[in-house]
Amino acid sequence: MESDSWVVQNLQNALDTWNGKLAEIWQILTQSPETFKGGGIWKAIVDIHGALQAVAYALLVLFFVIGVVRTCGSFTEVKKPEHALKLFVRFAVAKGVITHGLELMTALFQIVQGVISTIMKTAGFGKAQKTVLPDDVVAAVENCGFFESIPLWAVTLIGGLFITVLSFIMIMSVYGRFFRLYLYTAIAPLPLSAFAGEPSQNVGKSFLKSYAAVCLEGAIIVLACIIFSLFATSPPVVNPEAAAVTMVWSYIGELVFNMMVLVGAVKMADRVVREMMGL
Repeated sequence: MESDSWVVQNLQNALDTWNGKLAEIWQILTQSPETFKGGGIWKAIVDIHGALQAVAYALLVLFFVIGVVRTCGSFTEVKKPEHALKLFVRFAVAKGVITHGLELMTALFQIVQGVISTIMKTAGFGKAQKTVLPDDVVAAVENCGFFESIPLWAVTLIGGLFITVLSFIMIMSVYGRFFRLYLYTAIAPLPLSAFAGEPSQNVGKSFLKSYAAVCLEGAIIVLACIIFSLFATSPPVVNPEAAAVTMVWSYIGELVFNMMVLVGAVKMADRVVREMMGL
């Protein structure tokens, strides 16, 4: 509903900012790192990943030797066929993980993207639902005189500021998750080389678990956005008989509370996933 009222326009601009950031989040969560921002970032990450593989191969030998020294009591034990075969298999697997680590991480990300797509299709959401001002609130504000609208300006300024700040906090959290995917991919060869030694293999396991947790954060964020979108389709109830200031204050208060719940869920997505995975 269009309005010439400054109060309504200010609130609508804040909601437009929120809706824009929510739509941007929806787009980011359905994108792959290869296509994000035209793929330029991904190309640089792949180049760094390839360059670090050379360092990882050197670490592979180092971790392997350390593992042999710590797990074998003597050189005679190493000469046993079953023990030598075990060491050979470990070395080969570690080398394969370093060589094909990028493919492994990409496959893991695609699996999680499939989970996200399934959640969205099951919930019936192809895009984020927009939050709009109820017509009752717009009509009540427009019917106010000049002096009656003065307190509305203060309420609107505070509410609009809260909505705008929350929208930027939320989008920063989602971008942070996406950038962590790049960081994990770039540095992957170094922690993966730890699989070469039995004493150091926990480093590689922890790295893969942490990367999986970052990927799964997307599923938690999508679930939080879906829940909020359902709230958006049923806006806060307003009393049409109440004063305009009371009506706007009640609406903004409940709306900001729902937004804070969503922002909190987005920011805590990493903690939720790590608790689920026992990290």
